[in-house]
Amino acid sequence: MTASTEARPKPHSSPLPRTEPPFWLPLLAGLPLGLGLLLMAVPLLDHGAATASRTLYLFALALWMLPLTALQRGLWRRGVAGWAMAAVLLPASYAMVVATKALSVVMIAWSKGATLDGFNWWLIFRGLEGAWLALIAYCAIHAVAVYYAELQQAQARHLQSQALIRDAELRALRYQLQPHFLFNTLNAISALVAEGRNREAQQMLACLGDFLRATLDGAHGHEVGLADEVAITEAYLDIEKARLGARLLVKWELGPGLLTAQVPYLLLQPLVENAIRHGIAARTAPGRLDIHIGDEAGRLRVQVSNDLCAEQSRGPDDSVARAEPVGLDNIRARLANLYPGDHQLSAGIGADGRYRVDLSFPLRLHAGPAA
Repeated sequence: MTASTEARPKPHSSPLPRTEPPFWLPLLAGLPLGLGLLLMAVPLLDHGAATASRTLYLFALALWMLPLTALQRGLWRRGVAGWAMAAVLLPASYAMVVATKALSVVMIAWSKGATLDGFNWWLIFRGLEGAWLALIAYCAIHAVAVYYAELQQAQARHLQSQALIRDAELRALRYQLQPHFLFNTLNAISALVAEGRNREAQQMLACLGDFLRATLDGAHGHEVGLADEVAITEAYLDIEKARLGARLLVKWELGPGLLTAQVPYLLLQPLVENAIRHGIAARTAPGRLDIHIGDEAGRLRVQVSNDLCAEQSRGPDDSVARAEPVGLDNIRARLANLYPGDHQLSAGIGADGRYRVDLSFPLRLHAGPAA
């Protein structure tokens, strides 16, 4: 029972801040357009004043990308709709091209010592399509960069929400086990008291306190080291040994180097509880509980098997199956959350007449000490 000690997630997770691409990113993405504009000046390199004028013209167009970026980003921050943004950017970019062409005309006239008297200013509106399309293409590149940033943010939000949902489901499944176990244990203590077996009841209460202290010691995540899981299971077995005494025989088999393996928290306890409550406790003769944990081709395999009474071994295992909604079904749901598509679990009476639970999942060894 760890509900009172472990950190609980906040009911409402703070949303991710809205992400926008860095200011330099659309400029970098539009670099090929700027190079294309400069290449347009190559045929005029030997034409004197025309070269200077065209170079100034193209350089001014490249500089217009800076205020155009700021304008588009400002509109985006205000949440302006796409059509409204286009309605602003199209005339703004066209005005930039016209202003650049007018500056180019003035520079040519100044370099030749001519005046602009009688000049037909309507001529500056001719031949602007290429430059205007270049600025429009740059705005489109900027829009794609912003869309990509928002798409990444939406994916991050989705992953964050999925992680929170998964965490909540795992916590709910864990908390489901705790009152179930406590009810069964207190029921067993009550039965001992009713039978006048006060000494066993007191011993069982002491073991229950040790078990609760072990589960409340520290904030457990959804996975713990196998060493900690074995220690918690041993504390629970002490409770059952106080009740069953010599009728309960336990055999552990742990593979070498597996004590730091990461396993779902409270994985073994419900399996052991089901085996004892629905198998060994129903016997009059001593019953054996075998717990085998080993490494098979990079996977951790856990097998828990127990003796049954003669009636259970011969007939259907309905009495055992009644434990599955809280025991095996709970573990099956947690494995599906922790190792989706990469786990196996089977349970049933084998040919030897013993009930066996067999499960496996990826083996992950903790680099540090067992947690």
